[in-house]
Amino acid sequence: MGIPPVQKTSSLSSGIDVVDPTPTINLLTQRRADFTTLVESLEYAAQGETGYNFYDAKGNLKSVLSYRDLCASAKVIARRLSGLGLARNSRVALIADTTPEFVELFFACRYAGFVPFAMPVPVNLGSRTIYVQQLKGMLESSKASVALASLDFIEFLNEAIGGLRNDELKWCGTPNQLDLLPEADVALLQNTPDETAYLQFTSGSTRSPRGVVITEQALMTNLRGIVCNGLDVRLGDRCASWLPFYHDMGLVGLVLAPLAAQLSVDYLATRDFAVRPLQWLKLISRNRCTIAFSQPFGLKLCTLRARDSDLVDLDLSCWRAAGVGAEMIRLETLKIFAAKFAAAGFDERAFLPCYGLAESTLAVSFPDIGQGAKSLRVDAKTLIEKKVAVRVQADGRKYNEFVNCGRPLPDHEVRVVDDTDHDVPSMAVGSILVRGRSVMSGYFNNAEETAKAIRADGWLDTGDIGFLFEGNLYITGRRTDVIIVNGRNIRAQDVEELAEQQPEVRAREASAFGISNEDGSTSVVLVVECRLASAVDRQSLINRLQQMVYMAFGVNCLVELVPPHTLPRTSSGKLSRFAARQGFLRRVNMEQPVVTINTVS
Repeated sequence: MGIPPVQKTSSLSSGIDVVDPTPTINLLTQRRADFTTLVESLEYAAQGETGYNFYDAKGNLKSVLSYRDLCASAKVIARRLSGLGLARNSRVALIADTTPEFVELFFACRYAGFVPFAMPVPVNLGSRTIYVQQLKGMLESSKASVALASLDFIEFLNEAIGGLRNDELKWCGTPNQLDLLPEADVALLQNTPDETAYLQFTSGSTRSPRGVVITEQALMTNLRGIVCNGLDVRLGDRCASWLPFYHDMGLVGLVLAPLAAQLSVDYLATRDFAVRPLQWLKLISRNRCTIAFSQPFGLKLCTLRARDSDLVDLDLSCWRAAGVGAEMIRLETLKIFAAKFAAAGFDERAFLPCYGLAESTLAVSFPDIGQGAKSLRVDAKTLIEKKVAVRVQADGRKYNEFVNCGRPLPDHEVRVVDDTDHDVPSMAVGSILVRGRSVMSGYFNNAEETAKAIRADGWLDTGDIGFLFEGNLYITGRRTDVIIVNGRNIRAQDVEELAEQQPEVRAREASAFGISNEDGSTSVVLVVECRLASAVDRQSLINRLQQMVYMAFGVNCLVELVPPHTLPRTSSGKLSRFAARQGFLRRVNMEQPVVTINTVS
């Protein structure tokens, strides 16, 4: 299949060049992330021929940015930024669309000694107002000195800046406007390992976003772990990604890690993937990509959209590392994907479920590569009542199945502790703590939240719960997503899955959480996006959901049916239970008639 002419969109390029994608095979001797800083890794990669390739929704190559061109253009932009007279380590806000410009700006900040951070594009967000408020919150908490957005998003950024309580903001504009600034005649100083490399704002799925401070040392430690231990990167590897650049898995895993190993990457914008998910698989097939990661819902979307006729021209036999992470991993989702695409050569042994979080740069644990997804089935009743994962021994028992997320990376440790902060035995469920060289130095300008997250001895409280078995980590949920009713622990995910079993409820359109009553008790609330118009049909769904929750957990449940697109989502597309709870309480406090809320008597 031929590649059409494309525009080479480096800031140094003034014309249109006919180019091919950057090659997979690099004549440069491969180094596997053995660098001390990010800029050092770019300087080395720039000596080769590999780089980033950007495709449109139809799978056409539209722009190419080799590491050589990235290195040159980032230095030019760095001198323009330096001309603004900012102090070293000033923060620079970048709305992170999937474009070469974002990558150039990100590295330009590091060359100039500034701290970049990626802000989301308006994808899967509830409304313009919510999105603008999200940008405003990031700009204020980061004390940003510069903010940039493309023409597509500059109006959102300007709106967020209006009335901003931040007198440190010195300049705002588009990359084209930045190109009009003169280059300062300054020497670009080297970065040091203890400097802040960037801020990563948390997605805010359970609380307001916070800026995670990642040092150069933490970043390079994590990149080495990913490249050497997690993926065992080798010559001939090539990556493909649809993950957003503002998400830690998209930025660290599929932008920075490939560069640190001098690999080429093929990108499909997230919004294009949402419309045409099979284009991602076609990129993997056509360019013989070996490494590609997805959140579970991305795999599910591919499965739902693929027809048998789509499989004829796909060859996924090259895909050796199919990473899965960023949310709870259901084995059933992986099995269905593998069964669907087996005819296209996909090997289920390529699945690589992993665990990580922004507060540890990205990756915490990986299983052995090439083994596929392994899991344990544990007795559901014992898990709830005793917080112990007991393997199911007999048929007919209700069980939960959890996926093996592997062992910690080198220089990292994982503990599982109980409510008294004591280590629990193998297969006992508790809070997951992480310690290692990839752990953040804290939340920017937020000592209170930092103290809650990082203990005096350096252990990071991840907020997740799970258990260890034979040294491997299994995630069972979020501690903040556990609803405690009369001493009974109920996972919000379990309530949501009950709702999604109903034919009227689509996946990822139900949100469960707990609210406190005046008497100090807790009630379970289930908010469901609903398209039913008939009052009779709506009431039938409510009654069914309440009965199912009561039968499964023995508790009453408030059910609210809301219009589609009501439930708020995070910048990474996940439902935000925290924001859903706030929205529910706001609607109730406004005393609007919520006629669809009932309980089982």
